[in-house]
Amino acid sequence: MPTSLSTSPAWLDFTQAVRDAARDGSQLRILQAGGLQVDLTAQPQSAELDKAGAALLAQQGFDAARAGLFDGAHVNWTEDRPAWHTALRAAQPPAAVAETVVAERGRLRDFVERADADGAYRHVLHLGIGGSDWGPRLAIQALRHRGLKRDVRFASNVDTHDIASILPTLDPHQTLVIIASKSFTTTEPLANLAVALEWLRQAGVAEPMRQVAAITANVTAAREAGIADEHLFPFWDWVGGRYSLWSSISLPVALGLGCDAVEQLLAGAEAMDRHFRTAPLAENAPVQMALAGLASRNVLGYGSLAILPYDSRLGHLVPWAQQLEMESLGKVATADGTPVGVDTGPVVWGMTGTDCQHTFFQWLHQDATGAPVDFVVCQTPDHDHVQNHRILMANCLAQRAAMLGGKPFDEALQETLSACADPQQAAVLARHRVHPGGRPSTLIVLPRLDAHALGSLLALYEHKVFTQGVLWGINPFDQWGVEFGKKLAQRIVRELGDEGGGAEGWQDASTRHWIRMLSAPATGK
Repeated sequence: MPTSLSTSPAWLDFTQAVRDAARDGSQLRILQAGGLQVDLTAQPQSAELDKAGAALLAQQGFDAARAGLFDGAHVNWTEDRPAWHTALRAAQPPAAVAETVVAERGRLRDFVERADADGAYRHVLHLGIGGSDWGPRLAIQALRHRGLKRDVRFASNVDTHDIASILPTLDPHQTLVIIASKSFTTTEPLANLAVALEWLRQAGVAEPMRQVAAITANVTAAREAGIADEHLFPFWDWVGGRYSLWSSISLPVALGLGCDAVEQLLAGAEAMDRHFRTAPLAENAPVQMALAGLASRNVLGYGSLAILPYDSRLGHLVPWAQQLEMESLGKVATADGTPVGVDTGPVVWGMTGTDCQHTFFQWLHQDATGAPVDFVVCQTPDHDHVQNHRILMANCLAQRAAMLGGKPFDEALQETLSACADPQQAAVLARHRVHPGGRPSTLIVLPRLDAHALGSLLALYEHKVFTQGVLWGINPFDQWGVEFGKKLAQRIVRELGDEGGGAEGWQDASTRHWIRMLSAPATGK
């Protein structure tokens, strides 16, 4: 790999090709991927850009990196281990891990089927955070229209107001508490587990731990905490937290939606895996989305990416993707420790349509910066109100077309002249109606929202992010920025416990002040 990505020949050719590419949406470009349709028509396009993108991928060693991802190579090089989440959703997992992966799938199914047969657990309380929370939470919200077998709730925040608002709605004698923590040391789920156990005890549950299940890579710690083996679901250190939905982290999904739903999630993700692994680069949806992302971030100067699902059931797609992208990207060094030299990720944000149109679309349409957009729609709804769905689809297509085409001054002037007799005043008003246009977007179309399509959609984003990591020469599977903040928090917790006396010289003046101010005993009673 070149010492400096930003001065490498392939990078320079790519950036020039982006600048020269057409951005008018005149050439239809729709890719078929894992049962989804990915429309890249509104992204920069040219034959030269296709060649430059392929050359950049080759320069950055994409083929070998992709093969390593699927073969269990140590693609997470800073932690010296694989990132083998693709093995978890393969119908026939790689031989090296097949026995354990298949065995854990079977244990999860057996547990759920026994619970179903026994009529156990009307409620499930899932305690996780980050990757242990967003995936299951997204799946439950997105697919609950297909019928929930149990009431599944999620508490993630260490702020006890979160879990305290949930517990009164549950029957403590009919609730399974699931703690999901890869390390079994994560502050938030452990703190919430303590609250849940106290709630069970106060409700008269004689053996609260018999109503607790754990999903973790640290089996020893879970056993020491009192989790029975039959309620213990391990996964492996080569499964990153934000890629862990495909592991036993899907237990609340199986309990809520059924094991078949989990299997369809895995099948959808595997379908996208096959596409990513075998499709030619020019027709490879994750690869082309990754290249479009680099064009937007590093050449066109967009600092953010808006993800806008035009389906209310996909509300949690935004924070799920936010975590996937912003915890995986935004790194500063390449494999040999040299600075990357370019920006390595956008701010990811968004909201469901059409609510988003009444919230921030003014900025998207007319701000001098703006943002590229991923629009996500479901072609077929799961309700009978056909006209409402047409209105929803029309709004999505119209907003996308407006961002791409814009409104030039001459068109705006004709509008204002029709309502204003004074030409000078009409010209002034027309300036307020000009839309710059040229805003890039991607339209992702699901046939309908079922488990297979959802699994394919999530894997599409996973592979896009992986490809961007390869292109930037960074490791998308670690999160040292997160770890740094966690360690400081642990230190400050101890200092707050000293009632302010632990404030030390390492902190800035404001942190020292607030350690002293906030260390006084506090209670809401």
